[in-house]
Amino acid sequence: MKPWQKRLLFAAIALVVLALLAWPKLRSSEPAGPPPGAGGQSATVTAYVAVPTRMRDRIRATGSLRADEAVDLSAETSGRVTKIYFQEGSRVGRGQLILKINDAELRAQRERLRTQIELAATREDRQRKLLEIGGVSQDEYDGMLGELNVLRSEVDLLDAQIAKTEVRAPFGGVIGLRYVSEGAYVTPQTEIASLQALSPMKLEFSIPERYAGRVRVGDAVLFSVAGAPGRFDGEVYAIEPRVNLDTRSLLIRARVDNPSGVLLPGAFADVELIVDEIEGALPVPAIAVISELGGKRVWVVEDGKAAPRTVETGVRTEQAVQITDGIAPGDSVITSGLQSIRAGQAVRVQSVDSSLEATNAPPATVTSTP
Repeated sequence: MKPWQKRLLFAAIALVVLALLAWPKLRSSEPAGPPPGAGGQSATVTAYVAVPTRMRDRIRATGSLRADEAVDLSAETSGRVTKIYFQEGSRVGRGQLILKINDAELRAQRERLRTQIELAATREDRQRKLLEIGGVSQDEYDGMLGELNVLRSEVDLLDAQIAKTEVRAPFGGVIGLRYVSEGAYVTPQTEIASLQALSPMKLEFSIPERYAGRVRVGDAVLFSVAGAPGRFDGEVYAIEPRVNLDTRSLLIRARVDNPSGVLLPGAFADVELIVDEIEGALPVPAIAVISELGGKRVWVVEDGKAAPRTVETGVRTEQAVQITDGIAPGDSVITSGLQSIRAGQAVRVQSVDSSLEATNAPPATVTSTP
């Protein structure tokens, strides 16, 4: 083979090799087809129809029920029980006699003093008449009057001691199980029974300190307890004016009605404290709101196409976000496929998102958790 023929052959081979190397790059540089969901392709999405409703921002907590008033009954003095005047689990009124301790010795002392008082009163009357006519001196009469007053004071002291032998209800309520019997010897340390005022009751719970500035006296609470059907409501009436250093929480008490007596002291309660309530709010599922550098955005369905809307938000809860500007009642807010849809793309609503269905049925609400 002649030299010029060899050079021509080598050049042809080189061209073929270069072509083979360049071919993948040429294919990759070809214009790509339209991305999925763009152009004339429609996307299937779910949507949520914005409806005005009452929106409540709540703080979840756990708490316990307490009696409005509670006391463990005991005697003020020691002695033997002569009579018990209550039935376990019954209702008693304020001042009702609960238990009587033997006071025979004290009553005998009082009767003796009354007899002495009658005699002293007679002598005092004679001395006073004699004083008027100068039959006795003022000092003699004053001594007789002082003796009479001392006897009367001793009777008052005995009456007070006799009163201590009676145990009476300090307030109206339900009395519990008794722990003594007639004939038993009791002391001030002996527990007789417990007394609870059960209507109204107190609900005690704590919230994290970061919510301290949001709770106010008069705020509403909703709660449920095991063993009692339905939900109950109450109202905050007192807030501890300091944060617990160990738990970094704020102690709150609410007052709740208990006319049927189904609520019992000590019961565990799941509590929702309502810290904000907005009538006519427009909540949408939190997943529908996209945060961007320039603000926040949602996608809505307009004439069968996806359209972006810049929105302003208000109260945000675990499930929903209040939209204060950017959408109107009745707008269908897209809740799926938010990363792939494009402005102007045709969309087909496959189903309506019902994640906030309960929220849109007044007076149901949405809830946030600590």
